[in-house]
Amino acid sequence: MAITRHSLSSRSLLATAAATAFPVSRARAQRPVIKLGVLNDQSGVYADDTGPTSVACVHQAIQDFGDHGFDVEVLVGDHQNKADVGASIARQWLDQGGVDVICDVPTSSVALAVNTICREHNKVFLNSGAGTADLTGSQCTPNTIHWTYDTYMLSNAVGGAMVASGGDSWFFITADYVFGQQLDRDTSSVVQRMGGDVVGRRAYPFPDTRDFSSLLVQAQASGAKVLGLANAGGDTINCIKQAHEFGLNKTMKIAALLGSINDVHTLGLETAQGLMFTESFYWDLNDRTRALTARIRPKLTKPSQLLNMVPVGNYGAVLHYLKAVAQIGIPLAKISGRDAVAQMKSMPTDDDAFGPGVIREDGRKLHPAFLLEAKKPSESKGDWDLLRLVSTTPADKAFRPMSEGHCAMIKA
Repeated sequence: MAITRHSLSSRSLLATAAATAFPVSRARAQRPVIKLGVLNDQSGVYADDTGPTSVACVHQAIQDFGDHGFDVEVLVGDHQNKADVGASIARQWLDQGGVDVICDVPTSSVALAVNTICREHNKVFLNSGAGTADLTGSQCTPNTIHWTYDTYMLSNAVGGAMVASGGDSWFFITADYVFGQQLDRDTSSVVQRMGGDVVGRRAYPFPDTRDFSSLLVQAQASGAKVLGLANAGGDTINCIKQAHEFGLNKTMKIAALLGSINDVHTLGLETAQGLMFTESFYWDLNDRTRALTARIRPKLTKPSQLLNMVPVGNYGAVLHYLKAVAQIGIPLAKISGRDAVAQMKSMPTDDDAFGPGVIREDGRKLHPAFLLEAKKPSESKGDWDLLRLVSTTPADKAFRPMSEGHCAMIKA
């Protein structure tokens, strides 16, 4: 299959409105073309967790899919973690750019905006990066698949494990936007349901906060056993670094409610050791994940670009989407995103990142969740050998029951 690659638009252009893409090569005109738009944070606090790595994973999915008689173009946009910028890029892609599917879209406020736009245009939305469980709940649509994780999964796995091990009093530091608010809410519910207590919480402006010292002092003074970080990416890294500077890690357990191998790599095992978090992918889980990592790793351009669940979620989602397109044909796939999504739901999933799985009627992709712990420096055998598997939550237990999501597509 020929792949048409596009370079990134400049940040200044993206800040004003929508992304424009500059083709490096042209798809063969005589062959039909599917256009994919990768919309994420290419330059901010989530860039290392998604950004260029997600783009590399999308290209790997296209390569692994092979040639099925049509070409695939990939456009890339930087939404800067701003809903208005993301919405503007999405509208330009769908109105003028002929884009058939938008994928990734971390930052829940941006994802919810794009979710609505894709429904209005009857195009496909494959979300990997956003955490809001509303995408398969109150904001579910027949055009959206939520592939990788959500706030329910994170709170269920991390919060439940911490309380069960004695961490029964919590203080939350929360990014003040949809994702952080929902993660705080969902984890608090788990803690309280298991008999624990939330003794305090503080929200901070996102994405404009770098100094967390005053919030950490309040957390330390609260007497809580667990510091719950309801944030992600660079914010999580900064919180953990500053917590260690204050010695907070000596009196509290730190729960990164959305952590990643990238965070551990950036912090170093001397600082990160013992940190616990949940992912639905780890590169060293089995032969299939190791083989996929070996294929993608040469495409990564920076040492900070390690494979975590979000970019690899784009690999799984795009690969399954292309299989669905091959089944229903290019004309129908381009005319109706709803039909393409319906075909995706009707087919069992299987890829080297997540193994076998299914997509529920509400758009929720199901697979196991893995509780991971950062190793001690003495336990690591290499740059990427950073985590150990603590426990596995099976696919049918990892995500919110469909009956509790209040998705309007689901009949009672």
